[in-house]
Amino acid sequence: MRRKIPSTQSLICFEAAARHESYTRAAQELSLTQSAVSRQITALEEFLGIALFRRTRHGVALTPGGADYARQIARQLDTMERDTRDAMARQGQGGSLQLAAVPTFATRWLIPRLPDFAARHPDITVHIETRTRPFLFNDTTFDAAIYAGTAAQTANWAGTQSTVLLNEDVVPVCSPALLAGRKPLSPAAIARMPLLQQSTRPDGWRQWFDAQHVDAPRAHSGPRYELFTMIESAAAHGLGVALMPTLAIQDALARGELVVACERPLRGERSYYLVTPATQDERPAVALFRAWLLEQAGAPAAAPSVRAPQGHGRLPTA
Repeated sequence: MRRKIPSTQSLICFEAAARHESYTRAAQELSLTQSAVSRQITALEEFLGIALFRRTRHGVALTPGGADYARQIARQLDTMERDTRDAMARQGQGGSLQLAAVPTFATRWLIPRLPDFAARHPDITVHIETRTRPFLFNDTTFDAAIYAGTAAQTANWAGTQSTVLLNEDVVPVCSPALLAGRKPLSPAAIARMPLLQQSTRPDGWRQWFDAQHVDAPRAHSGPRYELFTMIESAAAHGLGVALMPTLAIQDALARGELVVACERPLRGERSYYLVTPATQDERPAVALFRAWLLEQAGAPAAAPSVRAPQGHGRLPTA
């Protein structure tokens, strides 16, 4: 069956003109004449049967339909370019994997281990971008995601299947100077220290103190930071005690920048998951990557759990 797809050249001209909202600047970018760009877009509008631009006193502006089409086309052209570059780089061998990942896990746990994956599968290239919340796989180029969240949050990520990689243990840490030579403190003593808060986990300290059966009126007090890297730096510079995942602080502990302030780790509500689209036709690269991740995490191989069909409604939040 012949595909109903316009010419690639007309799509490239349209994407550039839409991005600049200017035929002239699109022509300059593409090393074409303005009339050539105009002809390509006119042909595309005739093919689609809709107006993509409207004339203004200052040039052209996208119509609502043109703006929507431009978003879709830009994403598809990016995918085509990425796949073309991958094919050129591989010279017909292997494959690639586009991974979304939470930044701390990617930086502190995953990337230091990737040389082992590269040695075992030199024909598979792993690309990593940052994502911290669920998204619709159909709207992206991602093959998989590493997500930190609760079991309920992961279960609400529609149209996906997930595999637990690691549970998250958290422990209080601080600068050695803050302890001033004292031994690790009791939970009650921690409650009197300045507490560093993570804005995405506002109840973290309250949960830790409750598990220690300690009254802590200031459990929600203290400066707030969004990222683990920020809160780790604040703790290392003596601003207070931070509640950090053990997997994120091993290097800082080894370097002596942080010390454990209280030896009472707590199993957090969150775990790290490998999330992939629910499909019967999983790419071999994804299956190999899952098996390798489970081996690195020391977890037994397990079939991923499948979520409900993917819809187009409101996304769950992490």
